[in-house]
Amino acid sequence: MLYALGHLFAIAIGVSLGLLGSGGSVLALPVLVYVMGIPTKSAIGMTLIVVGLVSLVGVIPHWQRGNLNGRTAIVFGSATMLGAYLGARLATQPWITATFQMALFGVAMLLAAGLMIHRAAKSEPSPEAMQHEVFSQPPVCKYCWLWLMTEGIGVGSLTGLVGVGGGFAIVPALVLLGKIPMKQAIGTSLLIIAGNSIAGLLGYWGHIDLNWHLTVSFTFAAGLGTVLGSYLGQFVSPRQLQKGFGYFLIAIATFVLVKNYASYRSSQMSSAPTTTIINPMTRFSRTDSAEPQNQL
Repeated sequence: MLYALGHLFAIAIGVSLGLLGSGGSVLALPVLVYVMGIPTKSAIGMTLIVVGLVSLVGVIPHWQRGNLNGRTAIVFGSATMLGAYLGARLATQPWITATFQMALFGVAMLLAAGLMIHRAAKSEPSPEAMQHEVFSQPPVCKYCWLWLMTEGIGVGSLTGLVGVGGGFAIVPALVLLGKIPMKQAIGTSLLIIAGNSIAGLLGYWGHIDLNWHLTVSFTFAAGLGTVLGSYLGQFVSPRQLQKGFGYFLIAIATFVLVKNYASYRSSQMSSAPTTTIINPMTRFSRTDSAEPQNQL
């Protein structure tokens, strides 16, 4: 039952990636940990494989429609891949615990939800306003590429640490700093997420155990969802879905944080040293019994 439920969630993950260019990777980790019962660090490695391959599949229809910006993908993607590898290497250190990773993941999920809701709350500009915006835009800032790469390293590090693809931060960065249209940003973000996942997986390689059977079936289900989501994206405005999806992420993030805190408290209580109370009379009784009896 849980196996089938987990794969239904995998299809939903793919649909969200195809429609929004983000969000799906945020759902993959809690599904693998809390539904499939996979240990956290192994689940993060599996998440990187699933999200990387699914994002790569999702790139195909966007590429066919011309929604890819190769130059921006190289500039931003090189920085995110470096950050993802370094973040994954950091996560393999023994002092980075699974509890810390899940707590950081919950915070990242809340951030993703907040950005989605904020973007969805903005009303779509009218054609006249869009035309005015085109002619009144300031020239591209001289150091936008530097800010783009700096954010790329930060987003990539988060990918390596907790398996989050980072589409929630990549898409607005591509629009605001890369100066590319939203549809191009969504397609380009999928290509960047795929690169992040590969780099992050290389950082984990040899330090975790992977369930390959589950990884393949989960990836296949999510890939089907991505193709479906990319197709539906032609008929549905992503803005209409972002707000509801953002509130859904808040609910999932709250569950993850509460569950993680409960597990942390439980482990603290189980590892607390037990206090042994020694009866002082026991020592005296043993001493008395050990003394030789008086000979009459």
